[in-house]
Amino acid sequence: MARIRGIGGLRRLGGPWRAVRAGMAYPMASLTGRRITKFVRPAQEFIRTESASAALLMLAAVAALVWANSPWSDSYERLLHASLGIDLAFWQVEGTLHFWINEVGMVLFFFVIGLEIKREITIGELSNPRVMAAPVAGALGGMLLPLGIFLLIAQGAEARSGWAVPMATDVAFALGVAALVGSRVPLGLRAMLLTFVIVDDVGTVVVIAFFYSHEVQLEQVAIAVGLVVLMLALYRVGVRSVFAFLAVGVVAWAVTLESGVHPTTLGAVLGFLTPWRPPVPLDGFVRTARQLLERFRAGDEVPESSLGHDRMVDSLLSLGDLSSNAVPHVDRLEHHLHPWVAFLVVPAFALANAGVQFSGGEITAAFTSTVTWGVLAGLVVGKPVGLVAATWLAVRLGATRPAGVTWRGVAAIGFVAGIGFTVALFVADLAYVDDALLRHAKVGILAAFAVAAPLGFLGFLLLPRVARAEPPPGRSGRAARAAADALDP
Repeated sequence: MARIRGIGGLRRLGGPWRAVRAGMAYPMASLTGRRITKFVRPAQEFIRTESASAALLMLAAVAALVWANSPWSDSYERLLHASLGIDLAFWQVEGTLHFWINEVGMVLFFFVIGLEIKREITIGELSNPRVMAAPVAGALGGMLLPLGIFLLIAQGAEARSGWAVPMATDVAFALGVAALVGSRVPLGLRAMLLTFVIVDDVGTVVVIAFFYSHEVQLEQVAIAVGLVVLMLALYRVGVRSVFAFLAVGVVAWAVTLESGVHPTTLGAVLGFLTPWRPPVPLDGFVRTARQLLERFRAGDEVPESSLGHDRMVDSLLSLGDLSSNAVPHVDRLEHHLHPWVAFLVVPAFALANAGVQFSGGEITAAFTSTVTWGVLAGLVVGKPVGLVAATWLAVRLGATRPAGVTWRGVAAIGFVAGIGFTVALFVADLAYVDDALLRHAKVGILAAFAVAAPLGFLGFLLLPRVARAEPPPGRSGRAARAAADALDP
């Protein structure tokens, strides 16, 4: 446990130059292209990062299992229970390494999830009600049926307290399996998978906030809400300092931790409330960038002179600031934080939570436990059946599947949805106080992964190859190619 005292107790010129030049040469087409790219590029970056993270996540999980069952298992336990603290005289936080990973690192994880939810609702698949309805319905079916299956199988009130464990889907592994056969996964199916896991994460956040937060202190909750409102007010009056928001956010985290509400809820809320619109609109960016480029050209004519050099440097620095302010806050934060979460926080969480100790007797006990079979059946059977059935019903009632999505593709999504792993392990850790039940739940999660991952891979592998789309001919095609060149690193 943790104790808290003191509170409540132009990487280079080429890229930007080509981007602005494309905007000047093809203003109408490039503006449309930028609006499309505002969704497509971040979504592709998110999927690529999650896919790479899945490999590291697997390595961390395997390392934890091997370490926990090796002759050096005592060192694994000592590492997790090593005490770490921060002492600022007026404020002190002490906790184990396990605490810092689960209560601090996972807040950052859910903050990035909140950012992705905000972007999807603003301009992603969740912004189109008809297209959104199918994966949202599928996600709900993929959460409710596993819950029902678990409650039917698990015996005893204490065992049933983990009812939310089979509801969760691991984002990194789900996208990682799809990336292994990327040539067979059309863009519409990727968008549907991404939408599904985002809705699934929303459900997880709601469940954690309302069902796995204990002994809620309303006074502390009110203070935390007030601090969130303060952050919104600071932004409204023009404050843009990252350190100011970070300071208020840390205080809000400490208050939330003492309130009894799990602090990951705060992370998701702050991510979702992050302003979408950039300080500089796209039209203003293009107009000002033209002026700065004209100033740069004037200096470039006499680069050896002091005046010419100063004009060039001032133009480039101003263009850098302008470009930074034209990026939506959601995209900027996700771009900077997502790699840290994917390549540090999530693998560290797997290393700290996947170390289940196996012995002959414990494995036998786990597979005679209703918790293990409830989690396993909920993930492997409940997820795909619930997702496909709910999606089919939504389509029958008028929802629209994304372009290129077949029912075989939906079934493949259902199989990979059975990979609970990171989020399922996190919920299990919140749900079970008893070490034996927690171990049984983890065995069920790992067993479900061993079944669902190959099934999902096979499901995607059996899909037909996707023909690569070429840009349309003519001026709009040239603009699309110019915009693509400008956006390539």
